[in-house]
Amino acid sequence: MYLVTLGVFLLKEAKARAGAEPRLKILFFDIETIPTPAAIAANGLDDAQRQLDEQEIVKKLSLSALTARVLCLAYAVEPPRDAAIEVLSGDEAEILKRFWQLAAETNLFVGHNLLDFDLRFLYQRSIIHQIRPSRDIPFARYRNAPVFDTMHEWSRWGREHVKLDNLAQALQLASPKADCDGSKVFEFYRAGRQAEICAYCKGDVETVRQVYRHMTFTT
Repeated sequence: MYLVTLGVFLLKEAKARAGAEPRLKILFFDIETIPTPAAIAANGLDDAQRQLDEQEIVKKLSLSALTARVLCLAYAVEPPRDAAIEVLSGDEAEILKRFWQLAAETNLFVGHNLLDFDLRFLYQRSIIHQIRPSRDIPFARYRNAPVFDTMHEWSRWGREHVKLDNLAQALQLASPKADCDGSKVFEFYRAGRQAEICAYCKGDVETVRQVYRHMTFTT
């Protein structure tokens, strides 16, 4: 049962390429998050003097939809193959609205740690903003469609929560963490380097896309 869902998807995709069925849409995506203004103020992160444990505080705040917001969302919709990667940034509510517009027409969602972070975070922030999701995306485990989570697919639903960077290196793919990584996002944001954060987010999406192709033997 575990392999059936993706197998059916790939079979339909093959038929679509042959012109027998409409092409199925794949959405590759990744988000970057930072603490909300309220969380920043409540934890003294707006003080001029840096705290010794600031990085740990920022990490904890950035992982919860109660204390963090979406800074940017990078995505690519296929077909066509190797479609350009776009970035949504700015007002969080608008990012969420656009994501749900994309989700409405998506057949397969692909990303790294989607089930435990990205998708869950987007759902929760949508509740806070009272933005109704365009569809119900199942969070069911032990399946790989309509959500293909590369982290869980690699471990085959074991306890090995591999990082995208490590997985990319094992597959001899370019690392998306060359200049930035998740631990530096708030630091970059505070320094006014949001364009670099968006570029890093786009890099993650491209890496996820290549990892997906290796894992589905569709390179």
